[in-house]
Amino acid sequence: MSDQIKHECGIALIRLLKPLEYYLGKYGELTYGINKLYLLMEKQHNRGQDGAGVACVKFDLDPGRAYLNRLRSNSSSPIRDIFDQINGTLYKVYSENSKLIGDPIWLKNNVPFVGELYLGHLRYGTFGGNSIENCHPFLRENNWKTRNLAIAGNFNLTNVDELFQRLLGLGQNPIDTSDNITILEKIGHFLDMENERLFRQFKEKGYTRKDISPLIAKEMDIQRILSNACRRWDGGYVIGGLLGHGDAFVLRDEAGIRPAFYYHDDEVVVVASERPVIQTAFNVPLNTIHEIKPGHALIIKKEGKVGEYKCKDALEKKSCSFERIYFSRGTDADIYQERKNLGKFICPEILKSINYDIENTVFSYIPNTASAAFYGLTEAVTSYCNDVKKERILKEGPKLNEKKLEEILKFGVRIDKVAVKDIKLRTFITQDVKRDDMAAHVYDVTYGTVRKDKDTLVVIDDSIVRGTTLKQSILRMLDRLSPKKIIVVSSAPQIRYPDCYGIDMAKLSDFIAFKAVIELLRENNKSYIINEVYRESKAQENLPKEEIVNYVKKIYKPFTPTQISNKISSLLTPKGIKAEVEIIFQTIENLHAACPDNNGDWYFTGDYPTPGGNKVVNRSFINYIEGRNERAY
Repeated sequence: MSDQIKHECGIALIRLLKPLEYYLGKYGELTYGINKLYLLMEKQHNRGQDGAGVACVKFDLDPGRAYLNRLRSNSSSPIRDIFDQINGTLYKVYSENSKLIGDPIWLKNNVPFVGELYLGHLRYGTFGGNSIENCHPFLRENNWKTRNLAIAGNFNLTNVDELFQRLLGLGQNPIDTSDNITILEKIGHFLDMENERLFRQFKEKGYTRKDISPLIAKEMDIQRILSNACRRWDGGYVIGGLLGHGDAFVLRDEAGIRPAFYYHDDEVVVVASERPVIQTAFNVPLNTIHEIKPGHALIIKKEGKVGEYKCKDALEKKSCSFERIYFSRGTDADIYQERKNLGKFICPEILKSINYDIENTVFSYIPNTASAAFYGLTEAVTSYCNDVKKERILKEGPKLNEKKLEEILKFGVRIDKVAVKDIKLRTFITQDVKRDDMAAHVYDVTYGTVRKDKDTLVVIDDSIVRGTTLKQSILRMLDRLSPKKIIVVSSAPQIRYPDCYGIDMAKLSDFIAFKAVIELLRENNKSYIINEVYRESKAQENLPKEEIVNYVKKIYKPFTPTQISNKISSLLTPKGIKAEVEIIFQTIENLHAACPDNNGDWYFTGDYPTPGGNKVVNRSFINYIEGRNERAY
């Protein structure tokens, strides 16, 4: 994606099922869990660069020992910062007395983060500041082990205001209105209730207070706590949690919007936001890794029992397709094939646009994340070329000679690395003129790859959101190669509607597709539609989210996708460039064919998987009309 969009966070959870001595004997290290957590987090660094954090729970320590450790960082290299601190403590022990590194009991009692249960988080901030207080995991501390809670997640709730009022109704006074605190306090409230329920139950049976604590830890019903806590949540979420006594969970939203995968054997339970990182970090087969079912929680009891438990009725599964197009690691077997298919399926539209003139067309891609779609596209073009060559050979029949055969066989797709990302725009360039000049040099080109005024240049991008980088940098740079025509291909459909489930796309006014359709409405004397949609949106502003309709769809209805694409091409063509510019977008039908099991397409269709989505798009449109440059949730 040439436009940089902040997106969802990543989590990693590890539960060691054997005593620490086991890992020392088998793997030669007491830091097995720490090392694996580092790998899981580093290999998900694509999901979070604003901060990171880890928490660790140690089992069965004597009273007075710290059994819950947490470390967070918002430095420029947060993962490295955290693990440098953890490993620095271990190195200090080794340098002072190397024998202690092989003593699991001493290390567990005296060194932070040597334990059995770990939770890691990578933060990509879609809202709020970038202070360390915004970094996960968040803690809810108490002198009772069973009331201590650490949570970290990949989530955005659309109805935080409603949930906050419910917390007030419970008598709480949260220090913040963010969904981070709302979720923490909501789970914490029902955690307290579960503790109180069990305490009364065992008290009535005559147990002493001292005896009751371990009984609560053993009998605590995590499923009951989570089911009550998430009952009214609306949004996309994967939330991992550790309890001070050793239970752990990972809860997924009922539409499966945000991803979560787990692996379980007799040594370890591991959960991550992405499947291939588990495969790589633990060297396990693909078919041993499972997806947490929508509306379910993977619950790991302290004694080692592991299972998926229903916490909320599942909705129609709407796993985010944008994850597949761009945000997730392309090393996942299914995601890689889906991205190739996105390139393959858009090939007919491209061939039509170049009038099937393969000889005078150069194919390339921007940026590197679009490479898989590019491979799919070039395979499809190569297949077309092979069909043409076969047809020509058969047509020649007995007249075919060596010279003619060589001429036919030369017909094929021309591929070049045309654009290279060169520098990052520095934020200290504050004057608009200078910023635009700097932005124009974010990419550089490979000269000599395009024949001047003769070749058409086709470059594929994974998606086009705002189009800012395309207009300010990419098209200007590509025009320096003097192509006859530049065709920019988006492997994703037109992004028309805001996200509210964790990706930083909350404002309609940011989207080039929305800007284009507003221009079309005005040019075609249809501005009354804008006014109608505003009146309808404003009229339902204070309705319950379940009753709100996405009237913004009416804005796009008068025009075909091609008409909107043509207007986008016009809006994004910089002044002064010589080449003709055309922008081609993927179709919704092809998106569904390429990603058949991930139909969360609300960015493109406006079909939100939860009622809160309609509430957000409604607010976003009102903000646009009323000139409010603010988020819609």
